[in-house]
Amino acid sequence: MIVIDDSIKHLNDDYQYGFKDDFNPLYSTGDGLNEDIIRAISAHKNEPTWILDIRLKAFKIYQKLPMPDFGPDLSDLDLSKIRYFQKAADHVSRDWDDVPDQIKNTFEKIGVPEAERKYLAGAEAQYESEAVYANIKKEFKEMGIIFSDTDTALKEHPDLVKAYFGKLVTPQMNKFAALNTAVWSGGVFLYVPKGVHAKIPIQAFFRINAGRTGQFERTLIIVDEDASVNYVEGCTAPSYSEDSLHAANVEVFVKKNAFCRYTTIQNWSDNVYSLETKRASADENATMEWVDGNLGSKVTMKYPSIDLNGPNATGTMLSIAFANNEIYQDTGCIMRHHAPHTSSNVVSKSICKSGGICNYRGTIRMNKEAHYSKSHIECDTIIMDDESASDTIPHNEINNGDSEVEHEAKVSKISETDLYYLMSRGLSETEATKMIIMGFIEPFSNQLPMEYAVELNKLIDYQMEDSVG
Repeated sequence: MIVIDDSIKHLNDDYQYGFKDDFNPLYSTGDGLNEDIIRAISAHKNEPTWILDIRLKAFKIYQKLPMPDFGPDLSDLDLSKIRYFQKAADHVSRDWDDVPDQIKNTFEKIGVPEAERKYLAGAEAQYESEAVYANIKKEFKEMGIIFSDTDTALKEHPDLVKAYFGKLVTPQMNKFAALNTAVWSGGVFLYVPKGVHAKIPIQAFFRINAGRTGQFERTLIIVDEDASVNYVEGCTAPSYSEDSLHAANVEVFVKKNAFCRYTTIQNWSDNVYSLETKRASADENATMEWVDGNLGSKVTMKYPSIDLNGPNATGTMLSIAFANNEIYQDTGCIMRHHAPHTSSNVVSKSICKSGGICNYRGTIRMNKEAHYSKSHIECDTIIMDDESASDTIPHNEINNGDSEVEHEAKVSKISETDLYYLMSRGLSETEATKMIIMGFIEPFSNQLPMEYAVELNKLIDYQMEDSVG
């Protein structure tokens, strides 16, 4: 996760956000999952019947669907030992001073209050299964922007939630999309009205504290016609010997002439399985951008997608993955071109060392109606030792005769020529190596607000320790 707390000035030998809170949840469903637990979650939240019906149908689908048969081995993930719902606070606070002290201290360590005051139009903090804080500044609320946790939106804006919930991400898509739909809790609801431009980022922070915890936020973003928003989220968890699971579902609707940038910086500890389903739609002349950073977790499987539904819609995916110490990053994207004159651009950067694995897995699909459309895919990987590995696994499908798809991939090691040049200018081998890596990720960091880019560089610098020699 990107941190903006100036008090954290040095990165030590331990995972930076691996501190644990001795905090007991107010309510927990315990280990494992069955239909009674799903009913208990829904009843505890006092949800409408239509949501419970969706949950129960999704649970039946989840039970039937197999585990993914590609990518990382998930056989060590014991779903029977996960705690699927843990409530940390009895309500969502609108005032930071009302957040329980122990939880508040946790988020202060990772920079939430300072970020909200200095850089954000709105902020939400989720701890375990539910949001504990959500607030949007007065001037943005007066513009008609709705920003809350998804549970609150379901109570306060039920018709709006019902109109979009589950329209892009369905339980049939994969086992973990079905699991999220059955047990979802928390997440972000963001609606930007027609013609409204949120020029300052809106951000959410997600924290898993206890071991064997499942976090299943459901995020729903609607950017109406001629509107724009920049949404940023960050994620952390302590280091435990017990595995935890993060399986989010995200749906983003970008209407005609609208713009949305969705930035994720995940710095999970190496005991978290991050298995997410993210899907967006872009209407006529709309632009949807995914900016995706993955610097932690035991296993990541994440392939954000964009359906380019309207003429001249644009989709962009810019990602970076860092795999260290046998971490397995299996990431990529899916671009579906459904309309003429649509365009997509994919830039994937990855770095692996000390036995880490970084794979790019992507799909570009040009449908019959997508005449005169274009897509460019660029995958670059730096492998820093003989124990690490990287594969590019593209699937490009063109169903008309006048669209263009370009794909290029490069896997390399640190250039000896570049190292020699920098060392001849007085840098040590370690300093030169870090400088080359920072230049390699510059296309990604340049897309972040300055404060976030600075902290990303700190995280990369931390990951690069002991890379030479």
